[in-house]
Amino acid sequence: MAQGRKNVFSCAANFLRGKKCVFCGSFKVSKTGRGYVRCRHMGCGKQKSLKRIRMEIAIVQGFYQQQPAYRLSHDLGCDYKTITRVYQKIREAIYHVAELEGGKLNGEVEMDESYFGGRRKGKRGRGASGKNIVFGLLEREGKVYTRVVEHVSKEELMAIIRKKTRKGTVYYTDTFRSYNSLHRFGKHHRLNHRKAFAYKGKNHINGIEGFWSFAKHILYNYRGVSKYHFPMYLKEVEYRFNHRNDNLFKLFISIYFGYVSP
Repeated sequence: MAQGRKNVFSCAANFLRGKKCVFCGSFKVSKTGRGYVRCRHMGCGKQKSLKRIRMEIAIVQGFYQQQPAYRLSHDLGCDYKTITRVYQKIREAIYHVAELEGGKLNGEVEMDESYFGGRRKGKRGRGASGKNIVFGLLEREGKVYTRVVEHVSKEELMAIIRKKTRKGTVYYTDTFRSYNSLHRFGKHHRLNHRKAFAYKGKNHINGIEGFWSFAKHILYNYRGVSKYHFPMYLKEVEYRFNHRNDNLFKLFISIYFGYVSP
């Protein structure tokens, strides 16, 4: 994070005091006799309990700090199911926001697959059983895009590459055979891990491999994620990485309440 701790959370001060609408960002609000904050801005007009606003912002803060729901439940004295519902709503929204933000990558793009989860012992890497297969594309000095895939076949990977990159992009991959036809889309550089873990200069995939380490470090804290929910957790990691230089807490508030920051 680029901001200090104080600045990160100061964006919520007016929401917590009931001086700003959490739905549209307007300062034209009033407090009702029963403790609600009502927006008087034309086109909004929504209202919400100030007590609930404060509780939900505290939960969003816990999400930002990556606190497990059970621990936050204890700290806030709040029902565990309430916290998991808020967490789930944020992740579902992040999933759609991240997909919309994706766009097409260009310039120099690194690509690789990785395997997440699975407790069964056996083969590691490609061909490992009981794991979530993730394909990732990272634009150097830019954003990363991830997708959970069923297989690492040429057809499946090329369909994603065609959709998510611009023609003329410079691609960096390992020597996996599914990338053999990449030259049709742009210049293709290969890294042979059998000969060298990393080459000098630009011929490497250190960026995307660094992202895999970042993702696994975060997801490890959740101690197991179901296959059904895994894509949403993965998009959360992708979103955190792509907005690592922004105020994530402010973005999460915007995503949860629907408030669009000016």
